[in-house]
Amino acid sequence: MDDEALEAARARLAQLRDDGVEPYPNGFTVSHTSEQVKAEFGDKLEAGETLEGSSVSFGGRLMFRNRMGKAMFLRVQDRGAHEGKESVEGETKAGILQVYVRRDEIGDASFARCRAFDIGDWIWVRGSVMRTKTGELSIQAQEISLASKILRTFPDRWHGVTDIEKRSRQRYVDLFMNEQTRITFHKRSRIVKYFRDFFHGRDFVEVETPMLQSIPGGANARPFVTHHNALDIDLYMRIAPELFLKRLVVGGMERVFEINRNFRNEGISVKHNPEFTMLEFYQAWATHNDLMDLTEELLSGLVKEICGSYVIAFGDLELDFTPPFRRAPMDELIAEATGLDRGVLEDVSALEAWWRENHRVADDEKLPQTWGKWWEWLYDAHVEDRLLNPTFVTSFPTEISPLSRRNDEDPTRVDRFEIVIARWEMGNAFSELNDPVDQQARFAAQERAREAGDQESMFIDYDYVRALEYGMPPTAGMGIGIDRLTMLLTNQASIKEVILFPTLRPEAGSHE
Repeated sequence: MDDEALEAARARLAQLRDDGVEPYPNGFTVSHTSEQVKAEFGDKLEAGETLEGSSVSFGGRLMFRNRMGKAMFLRVQDRGAHEGKESVEGETKAGILQVYVRRDEIGDASFARCRAFDIGDWIWVRGSVMRTKTGELSIQAQEISLASKILRTFPDRWHGVTDIEKRSRQRYVDLFMNEQTRITFHKRSRIVKYFRDFFHGRDFVEVETPMLQSIPGGANARPFVTHHNALDIDLYMRIAPELFLKRLVVGGMERVFEINRNFRNEGISVKHNPEFTMLEFYQAWATHNDLMDLTEELLSGLVKEICGSYVIAFGDLELDFTPPFRRAPMDELIAEATGLDRGVLEDVSALEAWWRENHRVADDEKLPQTWGKWWEWLYDAHVEDRLLNPTFVTSFPTEISPLSRRNDEDPTRVDRFEIVIARWEMGNAFSELNDPVDQQARFAAQERAREAGDQESMFIDYDYVRALEYGMPPTAGMGIGIDRLTMLLTNQASIKEVILFPTLRPEAGSHE
């Protein structure tokens, strides 16, 4: 909207005040939402009837107007439009209620003010419930008022706002213009509620742990850093709540979960946002195998609840969440994808030879020096993109799993799994390392890697080691990314579509 149009709108606003009309009044009482009107009165009227003695008050945004001389029909949208119901014949059924306005009913002055409403204005109406001759449930206005004046030009009703960046930047417009956006965020809310109900029903306690941490821990990631003036110390936005949640298990809170933000100072892409939401939970007296069973129950039940079926569409894929999910060791999947024999997967020389034979290697490229790191490379390059239906990837190398418990039969592996769906890692879990001596040694290895230039390696958290020295019971824990999971269950190709206000570069020098 250009400055001239905005100034003209402000002039009209001033004229309203001069005419004695308050453009931003307060104190309205709303007795019914649009959906409550439909539910309460929908089966009580035949076409052409008015329910005598009925009186409802209702408020919402004016989305459409049809003037007819001494009468007009308005379509008004309220919060029922955010309930996630599909449209009928191109019109948003949920949240839209028709208002019938007659000059003889509300008076000349009110009717003139009503005719001056702009599309996008918030209005309030009180009246009787009726059904038009064409059968549409409506309110026949006895009183109508402007509730909040729009100044900016309302987007085109039928084309709306389609550019993803503009919709993300102006979510306040996107939400009232685009039905699919409303459906997506309603489903996101239902997903989070399902998680809470699921864990509360299994005796978990919901907790909150610090966002600002003196030592960023719980994941290999580059943190955001800030400074606390009063303490004169640097603090980090948390990259994961893991180490604090496990401190709670040490303290005797045997089942805990948290749904909250993590922050990682990394790139932005269709599946990465620097600020994202995680579900993280820990259960004492459980193993990673127990959590595979729990996760299978959690995700299959969630999909059935949100989507109505175990089989869902995601882009051009069809994903099947019917339990049981496949469970496969990391080396088995690497062997399937590359044709390498599982017997040579711990031979560093053989792995490097195969890589050079099958990939172009730059002269200055640093290749892995251990078989554990090679597995990570091979898995990222050849395995993850092959995993479509939910798959538990198990038996990770110890060296790439600094917080996981070593496997009793093979200490070079850990009791860990990732759940991969539609080529994406959706969650990471393991039997927790509760040996403080082993944990401190692995922290030290991570610190050496950091000193060698790996900015995503972990810091040593001496207080966490001290907590383990007080004893943590056998425990398993998991984190699940809510944003990516919401993408799957709403069939969205970009993470911007499932975060209300994703991270964007600020607009350059414009108030538009």
